[in-house]
Amino acid sequence: MKEYQAVMLRLSRHARDDEDALTDLLNERSRGGWRPAMMSQDAHRLTLVFERPGDGES
Repeated sequence: MKEYQAVMLRLSRHARDDEDALTDLLNERSRGGWRPAMMSQDAHRLTLVFERPGDGES
């Protein structure tokens, strides 16, 4: 069974800060074996859902 993790990233008014925050988030999750599965955005936040194989799944 897959594991899922949802992360909500609050957007600032500074595009460069948002880019850095998103890059850090993606790199951190990638190192833990998570991969992006879904993304949604509104004016104030970005919601990302990550997935990875659960125990016994490859």
